[in-house]
Amino acid sequence: MERKGILLVVSGFSGAGKGTLMKSLVESYDNYALSISMTTRKPREGEENGKAYFFVEESVFLEKIKEEKVIEYAQYCGNYYGTPKEYVEEMLHQGKDVILEIEIQGALKVKEKYPDALLLFVMPPSAEELKRRLVGRGTETEEVISQRLLRASEEAEGIEAYDYILINDKLEDCVKELHNLVMAAHNTPDRNQEFINHIRKELKGLLKGE
Repeated sequence: MERKGILLVVSGFSGAGKGTLMKSLVESYDNYALSISMTTRKPREGEENGKAYFFVEESVFLEKIKEEKVIEYAQYCGNYYGTPKEYVEEMLHQGKDVILEIEIQGALKVKEKYPDALLLFVMPPSAEELKRRLVGRGTETEEVISQRLLRASEEAEGIEAYDYILINDKLEDCVKELHNLVMAAHNTPDRNQEFINHIRKELKGLLKGE
């Protein structure tokens, strides 16, 4: 039986280490693919089409929304950003587990369209550790850090909508735990209905002496 990939929707607080976790997961195991977003913004120097983003004109993006070829999208600073359906489904059919890193509202929209998507929420071991990581970046003002902590407090109210939480304390352990969750998810009955039906048919055949 062919193994179809699982769509992984990963969210988490800013500073929880989602990006580092996803990068390490893809480097450690070969069955994952990071979803590539589509955007209407112009490429920055060194950005290659199809690597960081799929760069398209606004008219093309809006047409894809109309044709329901975008899984989810949002508008930031006058530009559209979204997840192209075609790329994701192509990777899933190749057996790749596709990682989609988005915030809660987008994650819930994806779950509506893909009920068998696996929703994962990345958390720090404590709120104090989250603040320490944000301060440790050394790139943000106190005001921005406060805004991120406020946002985290708001996002914490929606965590129950997810299938699993991942506590990112030690990166290596968290990567293994995430991979194990995905491997276990591949063995749930709802993701193996074709195989279950095949076994049922074979058993009936044996009983009939076929």
